[in-house]
Amino acid sequence: QVTGHLDDCTCDVETIDAFNNYKLFPRLNELLQNNYFRYYKVNLKKPCPFWNDNSHCGIRDCAVKPCPSDEVPDGIRSGSYKYSEEANSLAEECEEAKRLGAVDGSLSKETQQAVLQWTRHDDSSDSFCEADDIYSPEAEYVDLLLNPERYTGYKGPDAWKIWNSIYEENCFKPHDVKRPLTSGRGESFIYLTAWFSSVCVEKRAFYRLISGLHASINIHLSARYLLQDTWSEKKWGPNVTEFQQRFDEVLTRGEGPRRLKNLYFLYLIELRALSKVLPFFERPGFQLYTGNKSQDIEVKNLLLEILHLAKSFPLHFDENSLFAGNKKEAAKLKEEFRLHFKNISKIMDCVGCFKCRLWGKLQTQGLGTVLKILFSENLIEKIPESGPSYGFQLTRQEIVALFNAFGRL
Repeated sequence: QVTGHLDDCTCDVETIDAFNNYKLFPRLNELLQNNYFRYYKVNLKKPCPFWNDNSHCGIRDCAVKPCPSDEVPDGIRSGSYKYSEEANSLAEECEEAKRLGAVDGSLSKETQQAVLQWTRHDDSSDSFCEADDIYSPEAEYVDLLLNPERYTGYKGPDAWKIWNSIYEENCFKPHDVKRPLTSGRGESFIYLTAWFSSVCVEKRAFYRLISGLHASINIHLSARYLLQDTWSEKKWGPNVTEFQQRFDEVLTRGEGPRRLKNLYFLYLIELRALSKVLPFFERPGFQLYTGNKSQDIEVKNLLLEILHLAKSFPLHFDENSLFAGNKKEAAKLKEEFRLHFKNISKIMDCVGCFKCRLWGKLQTQGLGTVLKILFSENLIEKIPESGPSYGFQLTRQEIVALFNAFGRL
């Protein structure tokens, strides 16, 4: 059933499959093995802002193993303090003391101002995500390769509540329609065909992005399912039954193939953003800094190869179809779009399973970065070839999230 033309696009499933499987994914997978992309700093202890819920998943596989600070390359640890020379030297002192989180407390007034300005910039109106507080003492580096996204046993009412909250409160839909959600499977949304064909392309796109993200997460937990758990060994592998329950046309009353097509739609949107952001990474002064000079140059070359490849894709999604109408209405809709998505990024702090929370936060930040790129096209075009890019900025967090989120798709 998942074949042929994709709605709202000039592209089809087969073109994407051939391009991704043979050209793009092998290179992207190689990129994500590198140190710059495998260490992600995250605060998994932020409280849920929407409801009082301290119930954390007690299953072993929900746990995330943070990195001992001496395992994270020096360049990444000091490179994340991009604000001044002084902050860099302070970071080094902190590393010796193995107290990475304590940097802020000892910054000078000038440096604090610089940090504040950057934080304000990073969380300004171009941001689609709730900024994670990576300077908090509770924020830790996580090795993504050692904490893969897979089935953890986190399910039932708690998991259902998260998705219910995302769809009910944050997806554009008519207020008088309540999707009946069964907390048993937490998956059975009745597809609102009449509504869907009547709403504008922007609201349709927003819904499809969230549905595509949901599909991606469900595919990963079906593909890396805990098949055997004995005292001697754990065995992970594809669980076909689990996959069918979520995507089979008959079992999902026609909804499954649409969910999978939304995954392709999400892929196209993220691919488009990669093709657009090339000038930011192409600047000679831009480094993927880990401290290993020769490796850093190699990784940047591989990154640029991937971005040029993304640009060469023949059937890109035309984002000019979004927000193209009446200027006042378009601006209002864009702001609504941004706030809806920001809310979704906050909901990730309510996920009870820490491993699911990690990958949820990373993938929403990745998609938020994609939206930020697509809505910053004018700023990206004005980036000078050398010198700092004040108009458009990406933090290391956003870069790592952008490529790892795309790697998930």
